[in-house]
Amino acid sequence: MANHKSSLKRIRQTVIRTARNKYYHKTTRNAIKVLRGTTDKKVAAEALPKVVAMLDKLVKRNIIHKNKAANLKSSLTILVNGLA
Repeated sequence: MANHKSSLKRIRQTVIRTARNKYYHKTTRNAIKVLRGTTDKKVAAEALPKVVAMLDKLVKRNIIHKNKAANLKSSLTILVNGLA
């Protein structure tokens, strides 16, 4: 176990940040899952910008890689455009 004040504080911060990042990541994954399950184009078109914004925030916070976000945004856009 760590003995220095700074390392104890770093451990506390890491626990809090990990929990926060897990929440953001799981929320975004659920939003993607709902968007993929949608069959109505109008609903999907309204949800797409929100999901894209969530992905951009994950990239900004270094939770996911920018290329993964780009691939997800591309595939979701193709999906929404292909709905009838």
